[in-house]
Amino acid sequence: MQADDTQGYKGESLEVFEKYDFRVWGKVKVTTTRGVFEGTVLPRSENDDDQHIVLKIITGYNIGINIKTITDIVELGYSKANYKIPEKAFPYSSDKPNVKLFGTGGTIASRLDYRTGAVIPAFSPGELYGAVPELADICNIETEKLFSVFSENMGPEQYIILAKAIEKEIEKGTDGIIIGHGTDTLHHTAAALTFMVQDPPVPIVLVGSQRSSDRPSSDAAMNLIHAAYTASKSDIAEVMVCMFGPTSDEYGFLHSGTRVRKMHSSYRSTFRTIGDTPIATVRRNSITKIKTDRKPRRSDKNVRVNAVFNTKVSMLYYYPGMQPDVLDAMVDKGYKGIVIVGTGLGHVNKLLYPAIERAAEKGVAIYMTLQTIWGYVNMFVYDTGRDLMSKGIVPAGNMLPETAFIKLGWALGQTDDIEEVKRIMLTPVADEITPREPYDGYLVYQGGVPEVDEFVKNFRK
Repeated sequence: MQADDTQGYKGESLEVFEKYDFRVWGKVKVTTTRGVFEGTVLPRSENDDDQHIVLKIITGYNIGINIKTITDIVELGYSKANYKIPEKAFPYSSDKPNVKLFGTGGTIASRLDYRTGAVIPAFSPGELYGAVPELADICNIETEKLFSVFSENMGPEQYIILAKAIEKEIEKGTDGIIIGHGTDTLHHTAAALTFMVQDPPVPIVLVGSQRSSDRPSSDAAMNLIHAAYTASKSDIAEVMVCMFGPTSDEYGFLHSGTRVRKMHSSYRSTFRTIGDTPIATVRRNSITKIKTDRKPRRSDKNVRVNAVFNTKVSMLYYYPGMQPDVLDAMVDKGYKGIVIVGTGLGHVNKLLYPAIERAAEKGVAIYMTLQTIWGYVNMFVYDTGRDLMSKGIVPAGNMLPETAFIKLGWALGQTDDIEEVKRIMLTPVADEITPREPYDGYLVYQGGVPEVDEFVKNFRK
């Protein structure tokens, strides 16, 4: 048996191949003490143990079978799989809107690497059409891969490149823009683009997926279809995030780029608007507005782009007993802005007071946000809040911590004048600070409560 027939298998699992005479990519029937399984034998990760073989079963999911339970294996056929979707030129139709899709990487453009067992960025934007041909029914899409990274590797350098690329596309007269992005920091990029690219004449839609494209439960295709419809047909000309609404495939949400947050590590419906309502729901061929006060699509090619960012900005999540040297270290390293994520209405302990004063004296811009996520900073209620403001901390309204961090980096990229930074920070651009939170802008589900359980039964389809 050749090495190509047993890719990644070693030790005791390799002995199983020799005993029953089957191959990787072989279609097999495996009899075990726990039942009979049929599927295609997959390569193993080179970092995994030698106690399992892996099958891709008919549903598309992968299962591991402990070799100690195997009593027989019969190879029924053999066909080496090709998991790469070929890149295809997008078909053009003169009667459809023209949309630009920028690829950055992430799960929406990913493949399972059977060598390591990891999900890696492997799709090019052109391959997305090969995976989701329905996109051609909605619009013409031109694709460009700007980056091929997971979202944890997106940062200020990429934000600036992306903002300038969007500016060029708008000047060319595109009807809409889609940005494929990993979900982990998608909301950071959405906030950055909201500040850097203001008053666009067309929709700018960030989209991702929680589950890679080779999984049967992947949300990539539906999210892309919704994003394409939004970018090409919506009359809302803003930076928006387009992701699953409920856990079912029923519809997606359009979220404001500054009020959205990833709220679950694996749910497809992970993105939620915080302290407000989503902008709209989107289906394959319709958009239903929830908020009506949105900036409309325009026919011009005008846009205000201010793609700057000072990387010497940090976010400090307060915890009980935090010592002043944590803050001092940031100042000593030259940080010009700090967003504190404080408790309650915006509090930290008194141990930090001297460090806060030292930072303010050195011209560091310090802003207060909340660990509660929902709600407003209110530092007038307790004397601790008043003390902190007197020492130089500025309350940031109901800005989400991540949004405040992004906005502070953008503000300090324009000026180091502390008062001008304050003016920029507290002047709303697009919902990052709102006059009030609507009554239905704070909804937290709690299982076990009868009325909530009844609602969840109807919601989670």
